[in-house]
Amino acid sequence: MARLVLQNVILSDAQTKDLRETRNLRRIARYADKALAMNDDEFKRNYRVTKAFFHELCQELEPLMQTPKRKSDISTKYKILVALSFFATGSYQRLVGSSLGTPMSQQSVSRSLRDVSGALNSPRILQKYIKFPQTQQDRNSIKRRFYEKFGIPGVIGCIDGTHVAIVRPAENEERYFNRKHFHSRNVLIICDSDLNILSVDASFGGASHDSFIWNQHPVKDHLMQLINAGEFAILLGDSGYAQREYMMTPIVDAAAGSPEEYYTKMHVTARNTVERTIGVLKNRWRCLLGHRVLHYHPDVAAKIINACCVLHNMCNRAHIIVEDDENLDNGNISRPRSVDVEPVQQERSGASIELQRGVEARANLVRQLWVARGAR
Repeated sequence: MARLVLQNVILSDAQTKDLRETRNLRRIARYADKALAMNDDEFKRNYRVTKAFFHELCQELEPLMQTPKRKSDISTKYKILVALSFFATGSYQRLVGSSLGTPMSQQSVSRSLRDVSGALNSPRILQKYIKFPQTQQDRNSIKRRFYEKFGIPGVIGCIDGTHVAIVRPAENEERYFNRKHFHSRNVLIICDSDLNILSVDASFGGASHDSFIWNQHPVKDHLMQLINAGEFAILLGDSGYAQREYMMTPIVDAAAGSPEEYYTKMHVTARNTVERTIGVLKNRWRCLLGHRVLHYHPDVAAKIINACCVLHNMCNRAHIIVEDDENLDNGNISRPRSVDVEPVQQERSGASIELQRGVEARANLVRQLWVARGAR
């Protein structure tokens, strides 16, 4: 008798669980249908992409994500919707029991984020959408666009670092505590003149200086090889980077009306491209904004940052515009950035052949721009 009662209880629990899962799946399908029933403007406001882009993204990521095996597993399409909503807002509140109706626990939202971010971090996707130009033809194309817009020859990209706040890590906390007194990833970004991200490195904690991160970056060695081979290819960076033949920095306190001031004004105008790139990136994917904090392990946060950079470039390719970027205050736009120049100062106190060559290369560029100033 007792065995029969126990069997009935187990059966009843299983039926209740199946019923709950069935109802949950129906709600998920209903809410997904509700999202896709939005007009394109409303969908774009909520998910920062168009519906056509969303469907193309699903097709591209589906082979890279685990296929649902159980009836209760969340579909790939719905995971991508959830991830886009989080990337766009940085908030769980809209996702957990909201009127937009994502009937999921925070744990389920986190699993969806990990799955989608993992797919966007796959080598195939990263190499397709974020790539520093490797061929002469690609480099010349970027140089030409920079010259047409800003009048500086040889520019292959602009470089800067930006902090993305993360929750205080349980381990190696000191690696992530930055000079602005919060925990972060210090993300190196190189962009072209059209706000496309050519390279991103989110692997360093906020305590690392921009110049330290750059010195570990493979693009640095690549540019050195190009310079040694006789190609004029330069990045534009702020004074936190060391002046090199391949890295042009501003000339601090240049005399008014001098060729050096003229060069620095052109440099600052062109280098603002990377600040605009970071601004558009963070305005589109607001989980990266300063007042948001990624509540994840630093390694997971780095994947989320990379994923947002991939989506940024994909949106650029699809000509999806962020209309309200002028309202953004992300720490990089419309105000001077605090630059720690200690590594550069230490280097200047020694006899650096690289520095001397870099200063000579910049002086040549200053003269070239000054002579050509009347032609533009």
